[in-house]
Amino acid sequence: VVENEIQARIDNIFSNLERLEILSSKEPPNKRQNAKLRVDQLKYDVQHLQTALRNFQQRRYLREQQERQREELLARTFTTNDSATTIPIDETLQYNESLQSAHRGMDELIGSGTNILQGLRDQRVTLKGTHKKILDVANMLGLSNTVMRLIEKRAFQDKFLMLGGMAVTCVIMFLVVQYLT
Repeated sequence: VVENEIQARIDNIFSNLERLEILSSKEPPNKRQNAKLRVDQLKYDVQHLQTALRNFQQRRYLREQQERQREELLARTFTTNDSATTIPIDETLQYNESLQSAHRGMDELIGSGTNILQGLRDQRVTLKGTHKKILDVANMLGLSNTVMRLIEKRAFQDKFLMLGGMAVTCVIMFLVVQYLT
């Protein structure tokens, strides 16, 4: 009751201070600064009183709460433990087993990835060897094609040489027969 009455008076003082602030602004200019300073000082003092009242109320509330808790503790009757005292370890054990299983799965996944990577490296080496052999065969075929073209060209030239030689021989034989007979 006293706290409520004090709070009501502080609220009344605040409303009066607001009126005083309005009135201080209507003072003559030479007194206005001094009046404003006094009103601000009063506001500060009232705010300080308000804070003190809140602190007092907070301490009273804490004291009442502690007394209630003390009374509850004193009124409580304690009994021995039941036979059903258990520690909930099963959930923790399941969680640990799940983590271990996930860990093993990750290890297997990493091992599988390593094996796949090694297989890809082996295939790369094999493909490089095969590629080299294919290039060698292609070069060999290219060389064979060149040799075949040279042979065909030579055969064509030999054919003309033979026909030319036969023509020259026929002409010589004709001339020999003509002049010698």
